[in-house]
Amino acid sequence: MSRATRAVLGQTRVELTLTLRRGESLLVSFLIPVGILVFFTKVDAVNTTVRSPVDFLVPGVLALAVMSTAMVSLGIATGFERRYGVLKRLGSTPLSRGGLLVAKTINVLVIELLQTIVIVVTGLVLGWEVTGGAVLAAVFLLLGTVAFAGVGMLMAGTLRAEANLAAANAMFLVLLFLGGMAYPLHKLPDALQTFARALPAAALSESVRDALGGVSFPWGSAGVLLAWAIVAPLVAVRFFRWEE
Repeated sequence: MSRATRAVLGQTRVELTLTLRRGESLLVSFLIPVGILVFFTKVDAVNTTVRSPVDFLVPGVLALAVMSTAMVSLGIATGFERRYGVLKRLGSTPLSRGGLLVAKTINVLVIELLQTIVIVVTGLVLGWEVTGGAVLAAVFLLLGTVAFAGVGMLMAGTLRAEANLAAANAMFLVLLFLGGMAYPLHKLPDALQTFARALPAAALSESVRDALGGVSFPWGSAGVLLAWAIVAPLVAVRFFRWEE
């Protein structure tokens, strides 16, 4: 095993350990998505045309989990690492900045895998049944990860740490309400619905829902999601500053 590989694996372990030790990170990453799934399923608040509320909610909560981890948790943690000079110091070690980004990416994917397992198991207990393409849904979740990581890193690399913290949490709430995750987009006013469909949250939740529901390929939402997955990381790379 090369020195660079050992450095990346070592940093990945550090990233995972720090993530799992942050109580607020666990709250956003696990408790909130599972809480939304259980609450809205039990109170039967989702009035949709699907067979049961849980069929609608599981794909949306999977999208919510990706957003919370790839945008909020990653973005906030990176912002404060930038604030305290951690990124600058790590960039001068054998790890290299590229290795740091690889370690952070692996960390996000591992946390998302754990989230997916917890959410899917909870959904199955609540009566959810997979009727469509799980592989296609996984592809959409990966695209969503890239898109939201780009958004999170853009804010982390351009805003001061406190402003980034506030912006990430505010955006999380806005995209939660406009993302079609806990209730159908068609319940929104027409103008707001059109705006919401152009955002990555709605594109991700709708794409995953269509994939798992076994309907035709969601060309519209998948196209929007792909556009965000391409543009957001490119913009983040262009404007990201390693020092505050």
